[in-house]
Amino acid sequence: MLSTAKMTAVLPVKDMERARGFYENSLGLPSLGMQADGSCILSSGGGSAIELLVQPEADTSDRTSVSFEVADLAAEMRALEERGIRFEDYDLPGLKTVDHVAADEHRKCAWFTDTEGNILCLHQNLA
Repeated sequence: MLSTAKMTAVLPVKDMERARGFYENSLGLPSLGMQADGSCILSSGGGSAIELLVQPEADTSDRTSVSFEVADLAAEMRALEERGIRFEDYDLPGLKTVDHVAADEHRKCAWFTDTEGNILCLHQNLA
């Protein structure tokens, strides 16, 4: 059933070329091509994908839309910062970052936004 299904996260974008440039160039995700409906699918490895869908009137979520699991959070953050990615800092009830990273005994996480305002996360599982 769904436990073995490939998954695609669909993200709303206002400007396809701008968003596609961000995901391909800044994040390094290869495009699987433009679709007949004008959307663009990008591979994030392991059979997972992100579909960018033009929705000029759509609002972005105030929550994480996509989280990428990485083996070495610090190394991934450095690599993305070299490509111009700026990580966020939070000081909220139940969520505080230190040097852009929130950590507990299970994982470390860091957040950034894409060009369209979607919130993206990197996370490293610790246990």
